[in-house]
Amino acid sequence: MSQSSPQHAESRTTLADYRTALTAPGSRAPAVASLFARLPIAMIGISALLYVQRETGSFATAGLVSAGTLVGVAVGAVIQGRLIDRFGPTRPLITSAALFSIATTILILAIESHLPTMPLVALAFATGLTEPMVGSASRAIWARLLPAGPARNAAFSYEAISMEVFFILGPGFAGVLIAAPWAGTGMVVGTLFMVVGSVVFALSPAVRDWGPAKAGGRKLLGALASPGMRTLALAVLGFGMVIGFVEVAVPAAATNAGHAPVGGLLLSAWSVSSVAFGVAYSLRPWPRRMNLRLPVLLLAFGVLVALLALPTSLWALAFAMLAAGALITPQSTTHSAMIELVAPKGTAAEAFGWVLTAVTLGLAFGQSISGYLVEHSGPPAAFLAAGVMGVIVAGLVWLLRGSLRTPDSEIVTESELVGAAR
Repeated sequence: MSQSSPQHAESRTTLADYRTALTAPGSRAPAVASLFARLPIAMIGISALLYVQRETGSFATAGLVSAGTLVGVAVGAVIQGRLIDRFGPTRPLITSAALFSIATTILILAIESHLPTMPLVALAFATGLTEPMVGSASRAIWARLLPAGPARNAAFSYEAISMEVFFILGPGFAGVLIAAPWAGTGMVVGTLFMVVGSVVFALSPAVRDWGPAKAGGRKLLGALASPGMRTLALAVLGFGMVIGFVEVAVPAAATNAGHAPVGGLLLSAWSVSSVAFGVAYSLRPWPRRMNLRLPVLLLAFGVLVALLALPTSLWALAFAMLAAGALITPQSTTHSAMIELVAPKGTAAEAFGWVLTAVTLGLAFGQSISGYLVEHSGPPAAFLAAGVMGVIVAGLVWLLRGSLRTPDSEIVTESELVGAAR
């Protein structure tokens, strides 16, 4: 066996590989169900933000509540990831779906009752904590359905692209539904999609065949025992921070312009260039060296987001977001690829849980600080702050780029390595 350097590896997928992955035996039911379960993944937090802002009139309070949801997701992603790795997805997902329904109902009643900020934040945390982590199980199951190689790579790329689409479309749906007669409509619709999709996914035959893992020793840090996994989490944290700033600043810019419902639609403008460029990127990723992709893409993203402070009209802002959005999905697919390289074996669901944790913590930080900035200095200040944070984290990841490799304790063959690297 030969030890190769994964940071130098490059991989490409073809459209035929995507078709092979999505038509593999046993893949159709979980793939379709996961679409419904993950569609509202970014919709819940933004719906809560817009709902609370409508009821309280404060973006600062709304940002804190949305951040509470995201922090809950960050904690729940790791806990559920470990449970899924240990017991299989069915029982953890069904249990979390039931608890999530209860938590969301209580949060809606609390918002309607105009409870103080801190109780709302606590309830939002509980809602995020119990949110079913279908994304972790959905990504991990491909390793059970497909052998290592181009088709599995395409499946991972599909997971990353679809997840990013949901992170982008969710705010758009939330922005549209906030115009409904009742401001809580977005939260209810998102909850229904997530619960039904999670239960159907958990009960699909391929998922039910994923039984409990054999008992064995586990390090306390789990997937984070790998230095490369910690560097990946840092990059994802910076990525989430940048988006979190924008997700508050854009609705605020639309509200200041007198077109509040347009805010969610503006956020969805990212999807046009993000998805199109993301598919092209998976066919020919760049930079070629894997350990350079995280810092280079994050740096460019931060610079483009900082430029969102320049437009003076909503139309100009939309065009600027199209440019910045082109780098969203390439980063997401790189995050997914890095999991295959740096996560310890047997921690697939937990590793993806840490990625979700990092991005949601970043979103929570960005949204909470952005809410303060837009109220005291205006949306341009939030866009500039987002860009600065992206550049700073990109610099840190650049310094740590040497850790982005397969853990020393795990020796893989050259063919396995090329098959895993994307």
